[in-house]
Formats: sequence, C-alpha cells, structure tokens
Amino acid sequence: MQEKIYTKVCTFAEKNRIFDRCSLVVAGVSGGGDSMAMLDLLRRMQKQYGYELQVVHVNHGIRGMEAERDQMLVEKTCKDQGIPCQTYCYDVPGLSALWKNGLEETGRKVRKEAFCKTIAKTERAGQGRSVIALAHNKNDLAETILHHLCRGTGLRGLSPMKPEKDGIIRPVLCLERKEIDEYLKERQIPCVLDSSNLEDEYTRNRIRHHVLPVLEAEINERAVNHMTETSELIGQADEYLSHQGIQLAEAARTEEKNFLFLDDFFEKEEILQKYAIREAVELLTGNVRDLSMIHVKKVMDLYRSCTGAKISLPLGLLAERTYEGIRITAAKVQETPENKEYLLPVPGVLNCPYGCFETKIFHWSDQKICEKKYTKWLDYDKIKYDISVRTRKTGDYLIVNSSGQRKKITRCMIDEKIPREYRESLPLAAAGNEVLWMVGGRINERYKITSETKNVLEIKYQGGKCNE
Repeated sequence: MQEKIYTKVCTFAEKNRIFDRCSLVVAGVSGGGDSMAMLDLLRRMQKQYGYELQVVHVNHGIRGMEAERDQMLVEKTCKDQGIPCQTYCYDVPGLSALWKNGLEETGRKVRKEAFCKTIAKTERAGQGRSVIALAHNKNDLAETILHHLCRGTGLRGLSPMKPEKDGIIRPVLCLERKEIDEYLKERQIPCVLDSSNLEDEYTRNRIRHHVLPVLEAEINERAVNHMTETSELIGQADEYLSHQGIQLAEAARTEEKNFLFLDDFFEKEEILQKYAIREAVELLTGNVRDLSMIHVKKVMDLYRSCTGAKISLPLGLLAERTYEGIRITAAKVQETPENKEYLLPVPGVLNCPYGCFETKIFHWSDQKICEKKYTKWLDYDKIKYDISVRTRKTGDYLIVNSSGQRKKITRCMIDEKIPREYRESLPLAAAGNEVLWMVGGRINERYKITSETKNVLEIKYQGGKCNE
C-alpha cells in the first residue's frame, strides 16, 4: 500500500509540475500525521528531483508542554535523517492582542514570516526556484469547501487549494486522510496529535468530526473525492473568468490609479462585470482579501444611481457614479471649514483624531442584536452612500422613529444629555447630513436591524473623548 501511495504522489507531482525548476523545498512540519507523512515522501522524492530539502517548525506558544513535545519530535526526526531544520518560537497570543487579530490569522502571519526567513537564508541566485511545501490533503480541501459554502463564497472560495501556486506546493493534496494514516502505519513514522483538533470549539473541527462523516456514511462514501474533483473544475472556470476580468479591467484603466467602467461595460454578462471589478481592485491595491461580493454588487448598483453618488470600498478605494459610468480610484479625505471628515473603510479600521473605528460586515441570521454602547449594528443594505466620521455641522439630522421623523442633531444631543462642552467634539458616523450614529449614543432608526435585514454593518469605536 505504501508504494502505491508513493507512486500516486509522484504521479500527482508530475501532472501538476510542482517540482519544475525547483532547487529548494522548505517543508512546514508541525509533527502531526499529515506533515510527517509529507516529509517522508519529500525525502524519498528528493533524489528523483534533485532539490534541497529543509524543514520549518513553528512553536506558536499556545499549548505549553504539548507544543514542546511536537517541537522535540520534529527536531529529532530531522536530525536522525540529516535534514536541516529551523525552529521558530512565537508568542502568538501576545502578538494577536498587539496586532488586534485572531489567533488563527496571527498564526498564519508568523508561519509566513518563518518560511520567508528560511528561504532568505538559503536561497542562492541562479539556482532555480524555492517553494514552500504544505501538508494539506483532500479532507482539508473538502472541509474548507464546506466551510466557505456555508459562510457564502464565490467560485474562488470553492477552489481554495491548488497543487502549486505562488511558490506554495501541496504534494499530498491527492491523498485522503485515511491513505495518509495507512502510510504512517506501514512506514512506522512517528507523529503527534494536536489536542485542539479533538475539540469542537472550532468550526472546521465540527465539520471534520460531524458533517463529513455523515456525508460519507449516509450520502456517498466517495464524497470527499467528488468534492475535490469538483473543486478542480471550479478552479479552471475561475481562472478563465479571472482572465476575462483582467482584460475588461485593463480596458477600463485610464491611468495607474484610476479605472473608468463605461456604459457599455454594464451591458456585459453580470459575472464578467463582477470579475472585472474585483480585478480592478486587485490591480489598484495588490489584493482583494477584504473585498466581498457585497461590495462588488454595491458598485454595480451604483451604476443605477444619480451622477455624483459615491460609496467607499475597502483598502482605501472610492467608487463614484459619473456621467460616463463608474470610476474607481483611491479615496481622498475630505475637509470642510467646520471640521475634517474621514472616510470610514467598510470593512476595515480607521485611526483618526476622533478615535479608532473598526468595521466589519456579516450575514444576518437572527442573532441577538448587539446592545453595547460603543459597538453598533446597522442594516448595511440600506446605506447607499459613503460613511464619514466627523463632528457635527449645520444641517445634520437623525431619523428618530419608524415613520421617518427627522430631528436636528443638536436637539438629539440635548435629549441624550450630552454635556455642552462635548457636543462640538462628539464623533458622528454620517452619510452626508444624515447621521447614522452618535458615538456613545443613539443610532438612526432608518438603519436599525429588522426581520428583513440581510447584511449587517458592525461599527466598533475605541478611544477618543467619549470612550468609557
């Protein structure tokens, strides 16, 4: 069985050309079964492909003695087999708090840093390319597909792992977890079990422990294989549409930091419009990680608005309806004689003299409405224009009841018993003269969450004179 698996991995590597012109493979090895099996396979294939093999192990500083056990196993295995090994230790919980990221996101960042450091130390000019090897398998891919599908995703989210892309290879992506277990057993390869993988606290673990087993037992025993085959087809479709999107985006480029999508663009197939807008954002910023399909749809909806209408996009971009079509460019901070306005990125973080504002968007599914004083939820689909952060100015108003009655913001401040000395400096989240939220006080009735709400905008405020 082990030779059959080895041949399968070699065939997979040849088909996807993952070792082409490869002089250095840096393998991420945690000590778990998947990565230890991958390390053994890479060592066996080393002679055939002629690459240098090195190992990176990252101790995240989370699981105490268990993490030290993992580190010792990886280091001993590499020493016994003569494989260079670099161990990096990070205080991920501390860095997570410092960077204001989740543990998972912080873990990804430090692992990327560890790989980059190792490649920088080892890579030599003119000797081929260096790649990072990750031990994702078919089950990992199926779990990720289900996770993305349940949260909402485009085609790209249904083809999230490639055998080789952007310097990352996945040599065991052709194997199911049960094949890896069999390989470990037959080859008598030592490995460890991460106890956090047994807990149902994480969504991925619940999918692994409960959803996939039911699919395989009660729907189709080859469910994992079928999902990975479908993911490959979806990936091919996504690549084709991305290519079409790039061509349309390039045709709309008017200068380096400016795209103008003309009227005839909005007569094209809707899916091509979506891909072109995403590609324009990527060309402007270098990534589309914070751009959701909600933002893309808002750009498309903006075309049906009146000239001059604007919306802010993540990554500091602005979309504006012009006479010719839709212009996407870098947002500019606006100034008025009374005060300064700061465009609020959605989603994203704004640090300005009025404090720190953090926003995110999520799908509404009848959750308990947030009642915190400095965190508010608004119906995102009802917000048609840019949100800015500023202090009060003449003409500001708030909708105070369900019938749409307006009240001047100064009157609202009096009703909220805000001290006179703080009224001029109180931060407001506003769209034009319509105030959405008096920070620390009430929100606009028009944008309150209802049973018809689909997408929620969360605004969280930290710092400033109004902070508790």
